Amino acid sequence: MIIDTMLQAAIAAAEVILDVYSRPIASEAKSDGSPVTEADGRAEAVILEHLRELGIPVLAEESVAAGRIPDLGTRFFVVDPLDGTKEFLKRNGEFTVNIALVEGRAPKLGVVLAPVTGAIYWTGADGAMTGRVVDGAITEARRIDASAAEPLKIVASRSHGHAALAELCSSMNVVEDVSVGSSLKFCILAEGKAQLYPRFTPTSEWDTAAGQAVLEAAGGVVLGIDGAPLDCGHAERSYLNTFFVAAANRALALKATAIMQRLVR
Repeated sequence: MIIDTMLQAAIAAAEVILDVYSRPIASEAKSDGSPVTEADGRAEAVILEHLRELGIPVLAEESVAAGRIPDLGTRFFVVDPLDGTKEFLKRNGEFTVNIALVEGRAPKLGVVLAPVTGAIYWTGADGAMTGRVVDGAITEARRIDASAAEPLKIVASRSHGHAALAELCSSMNVVEDVSVGSSLKFCILAEGKAQLYPRFTPTSEWDTAAGQAVLEAAGGVVLGIDGAPLDCGHAERSYLNTFFVAAANRALALKATAIMQRLVR
């Protein structure tokens, strides 16, 4: 199965990342100012090697940065070999390997793996799953579901805040914010530990596709600020996302996007 290859690729990439993480880390700035490390390139190479056997085009962050963009068609992988490089450099463990399969612009399959903790999330046959990677194998596998239970909790980024976030929290009576880096934000929603993740700052498709697939498999939704489903394959805007909100259900997402539209005018 395709998801099995995706899982194997993520686990192999995590091993490479942890090797780099175990010693002093050097970083460079890419053309957009974001940091990149040895781990990014090595992990992407491992993932591409695993996915190559499937014969499906791959939109991968470091390959795009180097100008290597294949003809994607309507079915392609989206890969971020190390999502949360800033968290990686801070050594707080809040970074992930992201692999998604997109069909008709929509993320359908996804794997998110946090190398330091071994926490892994993926789209299973009957919904979203989580488990833990131990010695290269997945253990403690169980199904997870998003929850819209109140009082509402919001999940935000440690490295990317926005002034409008406080007003959104007030408007929606959010009682608590859970700060975490990388695509783990989607996974926290998928586990029912928070209900909203609004994004007022730039992201790329490889930052979100895998987490979106997992959250949607858990019953959640991800909408652009216009209220339409967030999708992939937008070469015309260099694969950048619009502002968006991830939520435990569609009603919450629509309420949040309406407020976001007002806040960013």
